[in-house]
Amino acid sequence: MTNTELILEILKYVLPSGFMLILTYMLLSNFMENEEKRRRYSIHKENSKIALPLRFQAYERLALFLERISPTQLVMRLPSKNLNARQYRHLLVKAIQSEYEYNLSQQMYVSDQAWQYIVTAKSAMVGIINKLSSEAGEETTALEFSKMIINHFMEMESIPTKKALAYLKQEMQQEF
Repeated sequence: MTNTELILEILKYVLPSGFMLILTYMLLSNFMENEEKRRRYSIHKENSKIALPLRFQAYERLALFLERISPTQLVMRLPSKNLNARQYRHLLVKAIQSEYEYNLSQQMYVSDQAWQYIVTAKSAMVGIINKLSSEAGEETTALEFSKMIINHFMEMESIPTKKALAYLKQEMQQEF
């Protein structure tokens, strides 16, 4: 047997074996990839069942937050007896901050843009209350200050909390 015949004899067994090895690898690789995709889809589907109610609840809680820090609700909810404007301003800002901190975790379930509307509404409310407080005189009572707040917001074309609430509603309708 010559070298050429020996090489041909070896190739006769090696080439089909190599071909079968490559084919088996490709089939197993494809199978494993499909199994991984199916497993991920199953996990995603299960997570969606859990996450959907949490996201829905987040939208509800953030809507409630915006309602609670709206000017009329805030003034009606916080008593102003025996306080001056500066003390009442502190009470209002503290209430807004407390509400915000309570709902801080909800940012995990809404879009970044929705959360930005929430933060902007909160900051605008605090900013306007602080501005009005600085315009109020030392002798201004909390009752007069609360009237100043209500009048100011009634004159505004776009109240920050209403704008944020409208965006939340729009986003929620798109999501659900």
